[in-house]
Amino acid sequence: MKSAPKIYIADHRGTVGSAIARTLISQGTPASSIVTRTQAELDLCNQQAVQTFFSQEQPSQVYLAAAKVGGIYANNTSQETKPGSANFHA
Repeated sequence: MKSAPKIYIADHRGTVGSAIARTLISQGTPASSIVTRTQAELDLCNQQAVQTFFSQEQPSQVYLAAAKVGGIYANNTSQETKPGSANFHA
């Protein structure tokens, strides 16, 4: 029997990532097919760690829902000098 394809959701605990997971499951995707990692388990800024993860898990679908979120106030008052930098953490 062929196993279901793996689906990786980056930031499965966030608002968007958890909504993606719920939607996939409600549409019939087995929960066991959804691959997740916490930030502590997989640092998406560490290229070697990400390459190792993808080599081991080999997901067929990837949903990148991870982002730095500060809320309405932070988004409206941010003095960001690098466009898109809110999507990354250091």
